[in-house]
Amino acid sequence: MQAGDKKFTIVKADKLEIDVSMQMSEIFAEGFSQWLEYFSKDKNKIAKAFAHMFVLEQFYVAVVNDKVAGMAACTDGKTLSIRLNKKELKKHLGFIRGSIAGIVLKKEWEAPIENFPPDTGSIEFVGTAIEYRGQGAASQIISHILENALYNDYVIEEVADTNIPAMKLYKKLGFEEYKRKSFPEKMAKINGINHLLSLKYVK
Repeated sequence: MQAGDKKFTIVKADKLEIDVSMQMSEIFAEGFSQWLEYFSKDKNKIAKAFAHMFVLEQFYVAVVNDKVAGMAACTDGKTLSIRLNKKELKKHLGFIRGSIAGIVLKKEWEAPIENFPPDTGSIEFVGTAIEYRGQGAASQIISHILENALYNDYVIEEVADTNIPAMKLYKKLGFEEYKRKSFPEKMAKINGINHLLSLKYVK
């Protein structure tokens, strides 16, 4: 923790007595909005559409006064941290966009990571609530994961090169870029992302 950071309680999401799914989805809708604008520019609608998807036992959350300040999943690279329900997506996004989301995002988010190394943790869906940004929530969650040493190594896959705050945080915590993937040119013009970076924790 750095001076000025708020002290959060870090717990597994499925151990909380409060229902955290909607709070997590609001963080998700805000943090991943540039990826999801095709489906809706209404972040509240996005939050409702995706609130069902979190596999809570795979997520850690930073909590203060029953409020979820931040979240991150950690899996073995094979176990899913989210499961999309096409009926829920259609219900909130409409039949056409919900159907497309169910096909495209399911393929993207639920596909196993190819050639994922053994005994390695995949840190996924890192996000912080707007009102707690810059107060150490994400760094405390990731530090908690690293300190509890579930795996020998850790990776964070496909961070947008435009996400400068995230890149600074991950570098500070000991992650270094080991791979980059070019974003399709057509999509890059739409959302401004040129590359997706993969990072590995260096002890």
